This record gives sequence, C-alpha cells and structure tokens, in this order.
Amino acid sequence: MSDKGYVHGDVLVTTQWVADNLQDTDNIRLVESNEDVLLYSTGHIENGVHIDWVADLNDAVRRDYLNEEAFAALLSRNGIGNDTTVVFYGDKNNWWATYAFWVFKLFGHANCQVMDGGRKKWIDEGRP
Repeated sequence: MSDKGYVHGDVLVTTQWVADNLQDTDNIRLVESNEDVLLYSTGHIENGVHIDWVADLNDAVRRDYLNEEAFAALLSRNGIGNDTTVVFYGDKNNWWATYAFWVFKLFGHANCQVMDGGRKKWIDEGRP
C-alpha cells in the first residue's frame, strides 16, 4: 500500500515528480483532459498535450468510446508510443483525466499514471 493508503498508489505521481520530469519528452507524455475543453488553450503544463474527452476519446456515431484504429491514431498524433509513460491531469479533481486514463487502460496501454491533485494543485503551488 502507498503512504496515502491506496492499494495502487503507484498510479499517482506528485506534482513535484511531474516538475522533475518535464523535460523527459522521450519517455513521458503529459496529457491534459478537462471538462472545460477550452481550458488547455488558456495555459497548460510545459510539454503537455491536450486530449479532448469528447472529440478524441468518443465515437460520435456509435455514441461509445473510440475504436482501436482511432485510438492508435490518437497515440501517434500525440507522440505516444507503446513504452511511453502517460501522466494524466486536468480540472475538476482530475475527473476527465481519469476517464482518459481508463480509456488508455482499456486499450492496454500499460504505463499510465495520474498527477495527484490535478491542474488545481499545480496552479495552487505556483508552478508554471
């Protein structure tokens, strides 16, 4: 168990861990996913990419999550390979970031983590 008492606490990374690893763009990709789809354009963590939980993770025709081909294209567009560690964060206590996390796990992406505290904690700590 992690120090916070979570069974799978290794899924969470701290804001400090993210700050320390911002430049490791070969191995780590930060993904911001928000309820407010315009929030990313007002400012985001350096080297982070935006994945829209509606437009990117859902199939509008089937009214379901995207298919495997669309998921592979999404990864390619965002520089995410099979071995890339993907760290999700967002607004609303990581609500849609954790949905994005779930979709990635659904398609078998092994290296997924969530930034504890999300966008709000990053901003509250005065990080750029």
